[in-house]
Amino acid sequence: MAKTLTTHILDLSCGRPACHVPVRVENFISEEWIPISTTAKTNDDGRALDLVPTDKWQPGRWRIIFDVESYMADGFFPSVTIEFRTTDTAHYHVPLLLNKFGYSTYRGS
Repeated sequence: MAKTLTTHILDLSCGRPACHVPVRVENFISEEWIPISTTAKTNDDGRALDLVPTDKWQPGRWRIIFDVESYMADGFFPSVTIEFRTTDTAHYHVPLLLNKFGYSTYRGS
């Protein structure tokens, strides 16, 4: 199966993966955000794989919405939304580095 969109959450406050965090993906189509699939959850290694079915994976604007509060109830950010643009149908990996009072992201490999 071809890879589409994956993510990985690392909890920097403890140096471990953030497990079982609900993750949603949406695509910006015709001036509105369209949910792509049901909510996934990160696995025991903090990863969520193949978040978009291959038949829906296309160049355009995307966002991943992380339900951080379900993992870190006392954190400053109850959710994190990462919006990005794809230019092709290659595999995109968008990690989230998380701690109680901040987060960071980048395009991974």
